Amino acid sequence: MIPPVVDITWVGEATAEVVLADVRWYLDGRPGRKAYEDGHLPGAVFVDLDQWLSGDPRAGGGRHPLPDPETFAQGMSELGIGDDATVIGYDDQGGVIAARLVWMLRVTGHEASLLDGGLQGYGGPLETGHRAVPHAHFTPRPWPAERLADIDDAVNPANVVLDARSAERYHGKGEIVDARAGHIPGAVSVPCRENLDENGRFLPVAALRRRFAAAGAPAPVAGAPAPVAPAPVAAAPRGDPVVSYCGSGVTACHNLLALELCGLGQGRLYPGSWSEYSASPDRPIAT
Repeated sequence: MIPPVVDITWVGEATAEVVLADVRWYLDGRPGRKAYEDGHLPGAVFVDLDQWLSGDPRAGGGRHPLPDPETFAQGMSELGIGDDATVIGYDDQGGVIAARLVWMLRVTGHEASLLDGGLQGYGGPLETGHRAVPHAHFTPRPWPAERLADIDDAVNPANVVLDARSAERYHGKGEIVDARAGHIPGAVSVPCRENLDENGRFLPVAALRRRFAAAGAPAPVAGAPAPVAPAPVAAAPRGDPVVSYCGSGVTACHNLLALELCGLGQGRLYPGSWSEYSASPDRPIAT
């Protein structure tokens, strides 16, 4: 499996067939497709987050539930992404949106990475308009249960639960999307955009490790000191103890890829995230 993050030099030197995937999407409602048509990396295809990377929100499970594997496979096929393709996802926000596509591909056994620095890190001339590509064969594969968490995992104190949203939304300030403001009790604020430096590139591995260690993520080496207080009594985690969530299960994937990049495991995605949790009136919230 290729690394979860690569740079433009790696892309230029790649020997395998590489598909560049533009996954721009904006919370304020601006159309990502329009941004793509106005200028994208040469040869890139546009991946519509709402159409191919999300299921129907009316069925429950938050604003961007995972699509069924057949829908995802159809989208990849129509975009010319086959089973053996190597996909490099990017956006213009440091990969916080494109991470969803990359995570979905990696957990189903496909070669995929984020482009470090994204669109801004390219520096060359852009291509405009829409790019038509021949269909490819992409086999539907089920979402691996061991890489997913549910609403009960998100409140289990035996897990390390990371909130990838901004610190303001975590603290219950400036909520612009969901009916209730705040965070899941016990969750730790690890804003995904702070995985990046001022140029939109990932921080060095050592800095990323410090960020996640401060949030309670397990150390990458044996011999870490024992906690000074006993752990809360709770059911054991169903899998990896690190659970990542955000508003709707999109930017949470950026934290999961950052964890993998710095050797701290793969973690689990809570797809429903705050949009599902906050819609349950009986669930407590913290601010």
